[in-house]
Amino acid sequence: MGYASTRSLALTGLTAHIVDIEADAAPGDSELHLVGLPELSVWPVRARIRAAILNSGTAWPDARITVSVTPVIPPVYDAAADLALAVAVLAAAGVIPPERIAGRVFLGELALDGGIRPIRGVLPMVAAAVRAGISSVVVPADCAREAAQVHGAVVMPATRLADVVDQLRHGAFRDHHEQEPEPALSSSFAVDLADVPGNQAARRALEVCAAGGHHLFLSGDGPATMLAECLPVILPPLTDEAAREVAEIYSLAGRSHWAPGLMPPLSAPHHSETPAALFGSVAGNRPGAVSLAHHGVLHLADAPEFARPVLDGLCRPMDSGQVHLAGPGRSVRYPARFTLILDACPCPCLEQRECACTPEVRRRYRARLALLLSRFAVRAPVEWGDRGARTGEPSATVAARVLAARVRAAHRLADTPWRTNAEVPASDLRTRFPVAPEAAELLGSAVSTGL
Repeated sequence: MGYASTRSLALTGLTAHIVDIEADAAPGDSELHLVGLPELSVWPVRARIRAAILNSGTAWPDARITVSVTPVIPPVYDAAADLALAVAVLAAAGVIPPERIAGRVFLGELALDGGIRPIRGVLPMVAAAVRAGISSVVVPADCAREAAQVHGAVVMPATRLADVVDQLRHGAFRDHHEQEPEPALSSSFAVDLADVPGNQAARRALEVCAAGGHHLFLSGDGPATMLAECLPVILPPLTDEAAREVAEIYSLAGRSHWAPGLMPPLSAPHHSETPAALFGSVAGNRPGAVSLAHHGVLHLADAPEFARPVLDGLCRPMDSGQVHLAGPGRSVRYPARFTLILDACPCPCLEQRECACTPEVRRRYRARLALLLSRFAVRAPVEWGDRGARTGEPSATVAARVLAARVRAAHRLADTPWRTNAEVPASDLRTRFPVAPEAAELLGSAVSTGL
């Protein structure tokens, strides 16, 4: 009979915290008592641990085993601590030397046959472990390359519980800390601005929004989707810090293989998706499409087709750069600072050229966007032009101008908390950066007429 302790991690949103796991084996019936897990998770976790240990070829300890988890894991247990719980049980029972599991973090969900399944959120959890001074991390083999992206982490992949027990008993773990992470997949949004026919006003509006960080509203039945897909290409590449934040969001969403690397991401949800798919889930601790656009572009095609609560709900993230969700006994925040592109046709009629919609139908259709459009500084019409030869400048040329504009803006705003024109409050625009009278007159006219 004995005592053992190790560590795992738990996530609330993107914030990971260290979980201390202690196990004590005492004479008595062969029982497993879990303390510190959500009540509804105790029985499933206990059943998984017992089945995994037995199916790994290890006899269940003939002892009364108590496992304590501190701090208490949040109301939703995502199974990331299964492996840590199992090795703590075996170490307390003397199957594994207790000193071999101290000073390590164990992450992974146990299958009933003793396999170790991949989990979501490995990247932010491993990063939190390294920041806490724990560099040795055991993760599911399928997550090893993802975890290896964290500088300073000594990543040890595990496929089965039996292999972990054997390696801990003999003190030899395969180490992936020098393995190169998988290269990011190339973006599927590869439209070049030179491929967009006509629409010079919309192309110019896209460049202005990229340079200043403004949101863009495109009206009409033209190639709005093509223009939206061009925006990530002309935006400046992400900084290392921004790329890390985006990669952690994709890791938590279970889409680490689709992380965009240094290219700003593009998220384009369909209007039929649920609010949880768009904004994220508290119960599942999963970010939504809005957060997948962090440091990138969120495109809502046929915007009036989205439910009114969804459209109005976007106002808060646009203002704060975060999605804040609350549930029973828990609240989470996901980053969501994006450039929003909305596009809308004049009416819900699919056959624009033979439209029979009344003015009232059109008014009601566009009224769904009323609250959201108050936050848009740039609007442009789109229409289908000549679909023949390539026209206009390519994305690379426009991207160079955008980058130069961002550099000038960074110099101009160096002594302020802002980095783009869109972030500067209106009061500071009037006092710190006054515009010429003729420009102010033009802006006033546009505001008053809505054009």
